[in-house]
Amino acid sequence: MTELTPRQQRILGLVVQMYIDTAAPVGSKALMEASDLGVSSATIRNEMAVLEELGYLTHPHTSAGRVPTDKGYRYFVERLIDNVELPPAEKNTIRHQFHQARMEMSQWMQLAAAVLARVSRSASLVTAPRLERPRLRHLELISTQSHLVLMIVVFQGGSVRQRMLSLQEPISQPELSQIAARFNEQAVGMDAEAIRQRFADLAGFEGEVMHILLDLMTDAGQTSSSEVYRDGLTEVLQEPEFNRSSDMNALVNVLEQPGFLNDVLSAPVGTVQVIIGGEGRWRELSACSVVIARYGAEGFATGALGVLGPTRMPYGRAIGAVRYVADIMSDLVNELYGESF
Repeated sequence: MTELTPRQQRILGLVVQMYIDTAAPVGSKALMEASDLGVSSATIRNEMAVLEELGYLTHPHTSAGRVPTDKGYRYFVERLIDNVELPPAEKNTIRHQFHQARMEMSQWMQLAAAVLARVSRSASLVTAPRLERPRLRHLELISTQSHLVLMIVVFQGGSVRQRMLSLQEPISQPELSQIAARFNEQAVGMDAEAIRQRFADLAGFEGEVMHILLDLMTDAGQTSSSEVYRDGLTEVLQEPEFNRSSDMNALVNVLEQPGFLNDVLSAPVGTVQVIIGGEGRWRELSACSVVIARYGAEGFATGALGVLGPTRMPYGRAIGAVRYVADIMSDLVNELYGESF
């Protein structure tokens, strides 16, 4: 980015903030009346012209006022936002809401989506955490017919997988229960690699159970969660940027893609990522900005959350909300899965 003078930075920041608040192009006279820049309207107009030449501002054909470009928003986000922390009272309210929720992942997700939409005044997306290294909590073997056994595997965090096993020779239920008990006694809390090493010498039916267990664990680790919780879309679609049906449809299509957040998210847990106007990579986001973060326990169980709205979004509140809710969700995931680390 071209380095700006302190006055140019101040003017750019004011234009962005005023445009976010009003959705109307900002003129030099309005800027002078709304600020204490201490210079004439002509000086402000000249500085705005320089900012336009540098690509930070542009102006609609029907107006003499300026509006920020994607480059201008990027400079604002990276250089001009001083404080993105939510007020302490608002943080306390949000944390209290989470403490009142039951220890159920679905409630956490719904609450996270509602809080993000309300605080950021944007549409929100939250995905359930995916187990990157599933660990065994419980295994059951249930005889259903003389040659069929139902294998039920419960992973840490509550996800469940089932598989039907076909037997060459019948095995009684007491024997099946003993085999399951051996796994439950020796393998609870282990991931696939640890189980493979612990039970490497198993053969026959027990060896088959181990290999199927490993297959189920691998499948659980590779399968992305299809659970996506959304909120705030109706309010965002009322913004003037989405008056055109094409822009509205693009926003709705993005929100309907289950893997959208994970597709665009490249930052590690605890880091907020801001995408403005699609960054030249996502054409459907050309009229939008996205503020997203990954939450959870890196390398074990992570999910994603974020907010999406017009590029004229309140970035400070959006970044503060996403960061704070992601921190809370990480704490909850650690609380739920902590016994597995």
